[in-house]
Amino acid sequence: MIHFKTLYNRYPRQYWLMILGIVISTAGGSMVWPFMLIYAGGKLGLPLSAVASLISINAGVGLFASFLAGALADRIGRKAVMVASLAMLGVAYFFLVQAETYLQFALLMGLVGLSNPLYQVGADAMLADMIPSEQRTDAYAVNRIANNAAFGIGPAVGGFLASTSYNLAFFGASAGFAIYAVIWFLFARETLDKTVSEASTSAFAGQVPAAKREAGQSNSNGYGRVFKDKAYLAFAGLVGLGLIAPSILWILMPVYAKTNFGVPEALYGWIPTTNAFMCVFIQYAVTNVTRKYNTLPVVGIGMLVYALGTGSVALMTGFWGFWLSMVILTFGELIIVPTASKYVADISPADLRGRYMSIYWFSWGVARMLAPLIGGFLNDSISPRAIWIGGLLIGSTSVLGLFLLAKHSQRQIDASPPAAN
Repeated sequence: MIHFKTLYNRYPRQYWLMILGIVISTAGGSMVWPFMLIYAGGKLGLPLSAVASLISINAGVGLFASFLAGALADRIGRKAVMVASLAMLGVAYFFLVQAETYLQFALLMGLVGLSNPLYQVGADAMLADMIPSEQRTDAYAVNRIANNAAFGIGPAVGGFLASTSYNLAFFGASAGFAIYAVIWFLFARETLDKTVSEASTSAFAGQVPAAKREAGQSNSNGYGRVFKDKAYLAFAGLVGLGLIAPSILWILMPVYAKTNFGVPEALYGWIPTTNAFMCVFIQYAVTNVTRKYNTLPVVGIGMLVYALGTGSVALMTGFWGFWLSMVILTFGELIIVPTASKYVADISPADLRGRYMSIYWFSWGVARMLAPLIGGFLNDSISPRAIWIGGLLIGSTSVLGLFLLAKHSQRQIDASPPAAN
């Protein structure tokens, strides 16, 4: 009890309000998302590559929204962006249950793609505003634990509901987002400090010399300053490349398991639930280990585990095999996600934090856009198992790049003069 009280007092009250909202909305949204392709495919009766293109539309719109979200979060504030996103998600999930044609699905999936980055960028920027650097790793880890606790409930309930009525699952998702939007609108305060000078910067987490970052500051505004940070752009690009592998697994394994091995939704729902429970019960322990090491090598190791988890699906032939692949993949997630989020928060200047976060989530959007296209092509043109071999090869390329980037960054640190007192 003392431990939880100490943890609660460590962070501001609004942080815990955010955690509450995440639990409500994620539990709703995760009732539907793992089964979206099964649902859309059943209604449309199209090949996998065509149905999977709906996820690519969703992600493609998200790419545009990532840039829009960063600018809006830095100009009008984090709260307004988050509330607008949650409201749009509630509307989209409500109307998805009534979609009957490819065009209707595409438009609504595009609306979801527009909304998700707005919330994610706004929330990550707000968390970084509220939490000092030395506490961010733990704060992002707690955020992940709460998100996955809710995600542990959603797919299991959603799989049960989907086997009887998808309508209830979609209405549950819509209600979750709507409730969070109302909570945030009524009780959250804005954290954007519009008086922050462009010269103010965050610590660079030991990855790039502070002197170099300060020298990189210029009088240019907006994304122009972000695009001058070549090391960060390389990091975001390599992360996006590596995330294609786990995105393929999350998007295509449900339909792969059902189509090729007869695994029904009600049973498959326990696979993403396992991922969620692992994040709840293991995340903090993994973070306590990864925080002791430099960021980029840790991200590289996590990306390697991601790739191995995806590739392992090619060897599996039933529920327990797919379950094991998810377990492997989840260890990669536990390593990467809090570490990478803290890295971005630490290296971003306070007045550009939303834009830095938007580039980071842009890389996630690229991965989610390309994953179903690549996986669908490999499935239809070669064989279903080719999906997972392709994911393994793509992920391995990212791992190599991240370790080379880590080595290059360390050489820069060693060659830089010590900071003056």
